[in-house]
Amino acid sequence: MRSTDDKVPQPRMSRRKFLAGAAGVATLSAASGVASAETAGGRSGETRTNPAAALLRVDINPTHVVNSFDPDESLGSSMDELSPSIIERIYTPEIIRECLSAGWGPITYRLHTELAIEAWHWNSNGEWSDPDKRQGYFIGNRTPKEFLRNSFGYPLPRRGTTSNGGAARGYSRLTDGDPATFWKSNPYLTQTFTGEDDALHPQWIIVDLAAVHKVNSIRIDWGDPYASTYEIQYWTGDDPMSWEGQYSAGGGGVAQQASGRWNLFTYGNVRDGSGGEVTLKLSRSPVATRWIRVVMTKSSYSSGLQATSDPRDRLGYAIHQVYAGTLQDHGTFVDLTRHAPDASQTATYCSSTDPWHSASDLNSHGSQTGFDLFFTSGITNKLPAIIPVAILYSIPEDAAAQIAYLKKRGYPVGRVEMGEECDGQYYMPEDYAALYLQFADAIHRVDPDIKLGGPVFQGINQDISVWPDAQGRTSWFERFLDYLKAHRRIQDLTFVSFEHYPFDPCSVNWADLYREPELTRSCLQALRDDGLPDGIPLINTESNVSWEMTPYMSDIFSGLWLADSVGSFFLEGGGAYFHSPIQPQPPNQGCRGWGTWSNFVCDSNFKVKEYTAEYYASHLINLEWASHRAGVHHMFRVVGTIQDAAGNALITSYALKRPDGDWSILLINKDRNNARTVQVAFEDSESGQVSHFAGQVQMVTFGNEQYVWHSAGRDSHADPDGPPRRIIVPGGPDARFTLPKASITVLRGKLEAGKPIRS
Repeated sequence: MRSTDDKVPQPRMSRRKFLAGAAGVATLSAASGVASAETAGGRSGETRTNPAAALLRVDINPTHVVNSFDPDESLGSSMDELSPSIIERIYTPEIIRECLSAGWGPITYRLHTELAIEAWHWNSNGEWSDPDKRQGYFIGNRTPKEFLRNSFGYPLPRRGTTSNGGAARGYSRLTDGDPATFWKSNPYLTQTFTGEDDALHPQWIIVDLAAVHKVNSIRIDWGDPYASTYEIQYWTGDDPMSWEGQYSAGGGGVAQQASGRWNLFTYGNVRDGSGGEVTLKLSRSPVATRWIRVVMTKSSYSSGLQATSDPRDRLGYAIHQVYAGTLQDHGTFVDLTRHAPDASQTATYCSSTDPWHSASDLNSHGSQTGFDLFFTSGITNKLPAIIPVAILYSIPEDAAAQIAYLKKRGYPVGRVEMGEECDGQYYMPEDYAALYLQFADAIHRVDPDIKLGGPVFQGINQDISVWPDAQGRTSWFERFLDYLKAHRRIQDLTFVSFEHYPFDPCSVNWADLYREPELTRSCLQALRDDGLPDGIPLINTESNVSWEMTPYMSDIFSGLWLADSVGSFFLEGGGAYFHSPIQPQPPNQGCRGWGTWSNFVCDSNFKVKEYTAEYYASHLINLEWASHRAGVHHMFRVVGTIQDAAGNALITSYALKRPDGDWSILLINKDRNNARTVQVAFEDSESGQVSHFAGQVQMVTFGNEQYVWHSAGRDSHADPDGPPRRIIVPGGPDARFTLPKASITVLRGKLEAGKPIRS
């Protein structure tokens, strides 16, 4: 724990200036007639409020602990993809010190290649399955040699998805207009590797015509291997591919998947496919639809003219080009698709992609930090890190080699995330689970005790829904868990991870602050309701206000949101919370203004100029409320209620008993216009005792009196820009604590001896 003399860093000089109730979300009940215990705050210009105070009751019965966590394992940050030039500017002693000064403990390594449909070469030294041509399937060298400073992705040349949330560049080979290119499914989802009939892992492609059209025909130019058994279907219902809609609290795209259905065209059932280019009439009369799906369940296992000795070339399904439209009575096919090698093509999606690639596919513009630089730079804070292995676009042997490399280096790895954002890549739960088990087997042959987890959902607010299976089940996570349980492998899931980006960047507003605790509660509860066994922790491995830039990301809103998000997460039984990202970033334009993702505002050379609201909120969370390098903290429930006219909780509170014996309460006043005064009582109903803060109480506050964000293009800045206000106030049963409007406050101190609770 830092002493009271340990100050938050003063802001650098800018160009303008030196520089309810039961859910546990603390809401307050009015307690009138309380005598005033005037504190130093009243004498130093603190906003005064009505002398009536609201009473917070902390349930301190030792058997009523709602959660326990060690900040050195449970309060962390993240490092994402950076360009090679930025990596050189970020990984310097000065910037590393700034990054760590926000107070977060462990770090999680984010893997962008899984989003970008790229194979990840975590080690550029390794072996190709076809070494003469430097192509095929790549395995990084598990033996340490030269220092790994960077690592790169290789866009997959057999891609079948035009774009998704993480793959803005590139295009699908299904509608690129080149008869020589092709999409191919992942061979690791065939019986050779899964041990299951291919029909249990059907592969599919989807054509999105962008608008509803009359369709009665499809033309498919099959590659090798081709599908000998397949179906052609059309969708009825809302958008089945609106995966980004999952970010909205109302459900959006993921709910839409469960509300619609895939329908078989009248003549869409093919049982004797022979490959080549085929034109199929699907119905007598055209069907009005936008989305068409080809579902493949039996392969030819053929290799074609470009046969190689690698058996993986003969596994799965391959399609050169796909066309959809109408077949006229005189036999003319009218194509409704646009074929082009860029984003203007008719969009397609696919169930999986073959991770085959070549050395010439290198993407040198984006870079993942090399593991040697990552672990030796100091960014890990001398704590075990959460690191990923690629599984969607990789092979099990490469993941095993990666873990072997890290073990040989002696780097501390706390947990391993299996892939990243599989839902954003449209992976079906059974397919992801099949890969999960194959990769787990390979990794456990290297390290039987390493902790593996996933699925690393992208930015969820609720359960992930997916198209119904044969049993009518629509919960993605429930089906994933059921697959592991059916294979008696649930023990290979030692944690469940997901990302949290709750608010739409273009519609976020102050009222969203009131929603965060309930979003957290409902999200965690939904995952448990899906059948998650007790004892498997839920981990938020990446989070911020929104998935795209908005000035709310840097406004005082973001600080209050972060404090409330962390507090509500642990109150609802969460295991670990990682706030993103750790490195500084310059201001960027977003929806409705400018802001930064980061805890810092920096210049183009990444020199820190200012601190953001999330930086100061991080300080209060990590250095005032909790204490790193101290041990396990215990959380207790705070009850009471005060609401605005709309029924929103204006104050939320989260109480900790720290290892040093102090009690700390994190309080968020979401009232933009009014300060609120509270009293605090620590009650044990079973013993009939009540306690209060004793002696001197540390009170640290940060709000819009200390910080205001100004969206001004590349000159965007905060003015004032902190620091938090620190005072010492007296405790006792009559002590009142005034929470300034739009603020975060931490109260910390010892408790007096308990007295009988007065009825």
